[in-house]
Amino acid sequence: MSQSRHRAEAPPLEREDSGTFSLGKMITAKPGKTPIQELAIHHGWRLPEYTLSQEGGPAHKREYTTICRLESFMETGKGASKKQAKRNAAEKFLAKFSNISPENHISLTNVVGHSLGCTWHSLRNSPGEKINLLKRSLLSIPNTDYIQLLSEIAKEQGFNITYLDIDELSANGQYQCLAELSTSPITVCHGSGISCGNAQSDAAHNALQYLKIIAERK
Repeated sequence: MSQSRHRAEAPPLEREDSGTFSLGKMITAKPGKTPIQELAIHHGWRLPEYTLSQEGGPAHKREYTTICRLESFMETGKGASKKQAKRNAAEKFLAKFSNISPENHISLTNVVGHSLGCTWHSLRNSPGEKINLLKRSLLSIPNTDYIQLLSEIAKEQGFNITYLDIDELSANGQYQCLAELSTSPITVCHGSGISCGNAQSDAAHNALQYLKIIAERK
């Protein structure tokens, strides 16, 4: 979804005594605009985009999961309705940025894409146990829980994973899924299988293969 971009240069955030940078007036929405839209407009970013990634639960107790994307970052929110899931995702996003503590007068615009998330450079140079174990793994051992393994690496390296189930079956009648990693740049890997769970596991396996290749590059 294309949105017009506001070109005004964003001033630095004002520092509070606590050492954090307050979003202050920037998250006070004007009539007709949400706080996260005000934040985007203030900094000259594209407006946030929302994607319904999951819907489940019994008919009397549905649960929706929505992804909120703003520039190169995303947050997920859950709720009993699509509207609530969207609002919760936006609130989590604002909460993340309200706790940013840069060293000096850095605008939030400069933080996006640099200070948060996992980059290929940080992945290659990480001393983390899980990512280094991945470098030594063959990823072909039967009964390996690839979803769990990817989750452990994500926790260690500081990125999120979202599984997007595709409604349409593949050409050979299999379920399909996309695993989206909030790395920088964002990584999306496809998976397929005889069930939704198998498709997610296959997507996680392919994501691990990709991370392994990236991490091993010099």
